[in-house]
Amino acid sequence: MIWYPYQQMKTMPAPYEVLDAEGVYLYTKDQKLIDSVSSWWSVIHGYKHPELTKALTSQANRFAHVMLGGLTHEPVRRLSDKLQSFLPGDLDYCFFSDSGSVAVEVALKMALQYYMNQGQTQRTMILSLEHAYHGDTFKTMEAGDDEDYHFVLRAYGPSRHVIHIPTETAALEQAFLQYHQYLNCMLVEPLLQGAGGMRMYDRSFLKRARELCDQYGVLLIFDEVATGFGRTGNRFVADLVLPDILVLGKALTGGYIGHAVTVANQKVYEGFYSDDPSHALMHGPTFMGNALACAVALKSIQLFEEQDYLSKIRRIEEITRREMAGFADPRVREVRIMGGCVCVEVWDPDTLRGYQQFAYDRGVFSRPFLQYLYAMVPYVISEMELVQVLRTMREWFSR
Repeated sequence: MIWYPYQQMKTMPAPYEVLDAEGVYLYTKDQKLIDSVSSWWSVIHGYKHPELTKALTSQANRFAHVMLGGLTHEPVRRLSDKLQSFLPGDLDYCFFSDSGSVAVEVALKMALQYYMNQGQTQRTMILSLEHAYHGDTFKTMEAGDDEDYHFVLRAYGPSRHVIHIPTETAALEQAFLQYHQYLNCMLVEPLLQGAGGMRMYDRSFLKRARELCDQYGVLLIFDEVATGFGRTGNRFVADLVLPDILVLGKALTGGYIGHAVTVANQKVYEGFYSDDPSHALMHGPTFMGNALACAVALKSIQLFEEQDYLSKIRRIEEITRREMAGFADPRVREVRIMGGCVCVEVWDPDTLRGYQQFAYDRGVFSRPFLQYLYAMVPYVISEMELVQVLRTMREWFSR
């Protein structure tokens, strides 16, 4: 029996069974659905993309996977080289893993050990944001701040190792003033907090965070698992403010296969580069650098570059702002739009009860959560298809 995510299995409704998928569409036995959430924000090129499929199958005809322990291969070398030239600054050192949560775990482990290798054993704390979500593994849950997902941690009580602050400069400055000597990193979802409610904030907060991290010798980590590859309207938020460690996943492979990467700058890498064996990063996911994932990621990045995806995203934002202009309802707390993301936050979660089936009946797959009705569409969506998604959202409130 399948145990489904984020569901009470006893009371969950039957999931929709997908028989086929192509472009922006999912096909069930009785409906053709625009996927308005890109399979958890990852399928940026749409389904069954011929070039991505070819990259995957061509590599499979050679070999699907070999471990990186004592072995290496061309696809992982090429992807590492590509990321080194593609990413800003000196984000040059790629540690691959198999999911975004694990990649954030790796980043947190890097940050802690970076200081342990220097004998700074007091730096055990993480500065994170209120409403943060970084994954469902244990350290990422601790760094997160959303009991709707992580209420199991109540069993452990409040963490002594994580400080959560709002996205306000005064709170940021106070946290550094009070805790800087104990911090090993500041971890953020930059500009857009995804599962914590599609919350959006200004880049000035990140610029000040970068200044304070430099001033007090703290590593800055950007979790761009959700925001990377254009979702905020920027290629990466790291292009605007440069972190010490960058985490990518989801759209890295265009949603074809699970893969993620934790990319460190030279300073961090050199903190492990030593004649002392105990200074090595002792971590190694079985499927890190998977050859299939690397091959499809290379093609995904190529498509992103050659087909000017940032222009596609700007057009998505323009259409979204046009279609949502003037939309208001007493049940709606706020409408937020950034790049390829739109969120309608309601006051009462019950307001959205029944929306998923309502959208299904109108040819849209949606998955609202809590009080958030949102869309993060594939970037290849047409104007007509995007309008259908947005007008379905609006129509729900005019019944």
